[in-house]
Amino acid sequence: MACFLVPTTEAIVTTIVTKAVKKNEIKKNEEHEGIMLSEKLGWLNKMLWGGSGLLAFEHVWHGEVTPFFPFLTNASNPADAAAMLHEMATSGTAMAAVVTLAWAGLVAASGRLRKESGESGEKAVEA
Repeated sequence: MACFLVPTTEAIVTTIVTKAVKKNEIKKNEEHEGIMLSEKLGWLNKMLWGGSGLLAFEHVWHGEVTPFFPFLTNASNPADAAAMLHEMATSGTAMAAVVTLAWAGLVAASGRLRKESGESGEKAVEA
């Protein structure tokens, strides 16, 4: 129905935050080891926009999204609208949370790999 709107909304918010963070990083112009926060947020944006786009396409394919008002077929009937809002609150929120948790795992893994490769490089220099 409209579950894709929740991750899409998160994608919009994180895109705005990413642009602000990147602008701040450029303004500070400091040397930074590792991956910049704006780049990590960019990963999240790509994951959210990609998933939301695929979900929106699937909903269009099944006729749940139309090119005319009210755009969502379930938004025209109040009883269906309640079911749509419930789906957004449950499935949409769960999907957005899973993508965000997967991104957090990706960020943690990249940090750990970077740390391990840095430590092994230092050990090689000492030997």
